[in-house]
Amino acid sequence: MRYTSTLLSVCICLSLTACQKSGTSTPAPTPTPTPTPPAPVKPLITLPPGWKQNTTLTSTFPSNIQAYVFDSLFEGKQTRAFCFAYESSNTTISFKPTLSATAKTPAEFLQQEPGTVYACINGGFFGSNQSYSLVRHAGTTLSPNIKLLSRPLGHYYPTRAAFGVSSTGTPSVGWVYHIGAGNDPIYRYPAPAPNDVNKSPLPAPDANFPAGGAPWDVSSAIGGSPMLVYAGQVRVTDTAELIDVNNNSARPRSAVGYTPEGIILLVAVQGDNFVPGYAGLSLPETARLMRALGCSHAVNLDGGGSTALRIGGVATVKPSATGVERAVTSVVMITRK
Repeated sequence: MRYTSTLLSVCICLSLTACQKSGTSTPAPTPTPTPTPPAPVKPLITLPPGWKQNTTLTSTFPSNIQAYVFDSLFEGKQTRAFCFAYESSNTTISFKPTLSATAKTPAEFLQQEPGTVYACINGGFFGSNQSYSLVRHAGTTLSPNIKLLSRPLGHYYPTRAAFGVSSTGTPSVGWVYHIGAGNDPIYRYPAPAPNDVNKSPLPAPDANFPAGGAPWDVSSAIGGSPMLVYAGQVRVTDTAELIDVNNNSARPRSAVGYTPEGIILLVAVQGDNFVPGYAGLSLPETARLMRALGCSHAVNLDGGGSTALRIGGVATVKPSATGVERAVTSVVMITRK
C-alpha cells in the first residue's frame, strides 16, 4: 500500500511537471520593422509632362544628382529620352571632358577612369582618331573646334557652338573660335559669324570679328554644333555654323545644356528605329526638347550612332548603328572630385 501510495505520488508529480512545461509559452518573435520608404526627393528641374524621375539609376548618388526618363509622345512622335542632371554649384562634382588619342567606347572611357563617375556622354564630332570639336579640361585645350572648312566656294572659318564651365563650375555657352595659329586663346561671340556655304567665305574670326567677342574664361569645355537654345530661345544656327548632321531628319541625338538656376543637363535620345518605333528627333525638335526641360542654353553634341549616355555605369539609350557603343574620340564624364 505504501508502495502504491508512493508510486501514485510520483505519477502525480510528473504529471504536474509535464503540465507546467507544456503550459509554458514561447516568447513571440520580435516583428521585423517595415522599412520606411525614402522620402521623395524633389526634382532639380520642373519636369515637363511625360518625364519621370528614375531613382534606380541614381540610388547610390547624392540627392542633388538625378536622372529622368521620357517614354511617350513628344510633338506627336514616339520618343524615348534620358536626362542626367546636377547642380553646377556642387563643388564636389567635376565636369570632365576627356580626349583619347585612339577612338574607344564610352564604356572603355569609364573603365579607365579612376574614382567615381556619375555619368558619361559622348562628346563632339570626329573622324577616324581625330577630334573636330573642342575638348578642354582643367585649363588645357586638348583639341580645338575645327578652324577651317573647304567648300566649293573656298575656305570657311566657322564659329561653332561650345559648352563650358568656369573653375567654380559656372556654366556658359557661346559660338567660339581659336584665335591665331594655336589652340588658345579661345574667343567667344554673342552670335556666330554669318557664314553661308552658298556665299563667298567671310574673313577668319579675330578679336573684332564677329562683333562682341572676348576671351572665354572657362576651365573645361566641350565643343559641338549647332547651338540649340540661346538666352531662353530656340536658336538652331546650323547654317552659320556650316554643320550638316541630318539636321531635319529624325536621328539619335545627344545634347548638353543648363537652366537659369545653374542645373546642368546631359540628354540622349533613342533613334534610328534600332528599338522599333523610336526614330529619334530632328535638330529643331531636340532644341525644343531641351527648352521644355528648362534649358536657357543648350548645345548639340555628336549624335546618330555615336549617341551614348551612361548613368552610374548603366547604358541608357541603345546604340543605333550595330547595337553596341561606337568608339569615339571624346566624352564628357561627370565625376566626384
